[in-house]
Amino acid sequence: MRKPLIMATLSIALAASAAAQTSASYKLSETAINDGGNPTATTLASAHFHVKLDAIGDGVVGSGLTSASFHADTGFVGRYRPPGEVTSLTWSGKTTLQWNPERSIGKYEVYRDLLTALPGGAFGGCLASELTAESATDASTPVTGQGWFYLVTARNRLREEGPKGYRSGGIEEANPSPCP
Repeated sequence: MRKPLIMATLSIALAASAAAQTSASYKLSETAINDGGNPTATTLASAHFHVKLDAIGDGVVGSGLTSASFHADTGFVGRYRPPGEVTSLTWSGKTTLQWNPERSIGKYEVYRDLLTALPGGAFGGCLASELTAESATDASTPVTGQGWFYLVTARNRLREEGPKGYRSGGIEEANPSPCP
């Protein structure tokens, strides 16, 4: 039954250090996160960083559930990295698009749209979904005077999709129509 005392001590220590770490160039603020809920308004972002909390609660300090046929860890999901940005898209032939492997990979999603859609803020519709290799084939030909752009994202094994890229200010590009 010493857990409440430890948590109270930790809370006091964190509050004291947060108050001491505010300056003209940055400010730390706090948010209360409930027991295992899905906190809202916990995405912090700037041109230099992006932090998003999903679910934090009692499971962080609990123990895992196990039996002869399964094992379920509690707390944060440590075995599956968050999906990162897919880089180095290149053509290895007239119809085959390749990219560097992404470390968190479960599957890849390929998006395509007309180049004329870029100024309007569009970032492509789903062309190919749930690919397991670092390549895709597109034998289609755009109409004369048009061209396509391609973006590739990675999904980890938890089905979390990585970014399509970032704007010059560091903000993640929107994905209003993700692949199914």
